[in-house]
Amino acid sequence: MLSAHQPFETYPALIREAAHEAGGVAQVAGGVPAMCDGVTQGQPGMELSLFSRDVIAMAAGIGLSHNMFDAAVYLGVCDKIVPGLAIAALTLGHLPAVFIPAGPMTTGLPNDEKAKVRQLFAEGKVGRDELLEAESKSYHGPGTCTFYGTANSNQMLMEIMGFHLPGA
Repeated sequence: MLSAHQPFETYPALIREAAHEAGGVAQVAGGVPAMCDGVTQGQPGMELSLFSRDVIAMAAGIGLSHNMFDAAVYLGVCDKIVPGLAIAALTLGHLPAVFIPAGPMTTGLPNDEKAKVRQLFAEGKVGRDELLEAESKSYHGPGTCTFYGTANSNQMLMEIMGFHLPGA
């Protein structure tokens, strides 16, 4: 459902295929619940945002608790999923791990144009339909959110810490 997670839909099959070609076996240990602050803003579930990190860490830890794995590949984006998965990875520090990001969202409406429409809306010069159209054009593709917020910050931090390949 969430644009930042959509690219991961096909990753398990790709990872299994790559592992098989290298003579290994890959299995999905489990999935974790995910939410997006951009979607939950103003909704009853919004207050669960930070709490979800603990649930994500626990779900990943339980999925990997069978002592059946030689390594782990973590698929995650943003300020809830990445820290939750990092907690799980550090808890299971005996397993080599790599994090794979979803990649960047394709650029939509530039920020200065979006800001102009927001300003015009605030001044009452354009209506809600024009505002929603501009917002929809801003984030129109799959991948990590385009604004410099926590999703990008977490992806950069994972790269800086050596959990992502450089430039990921």
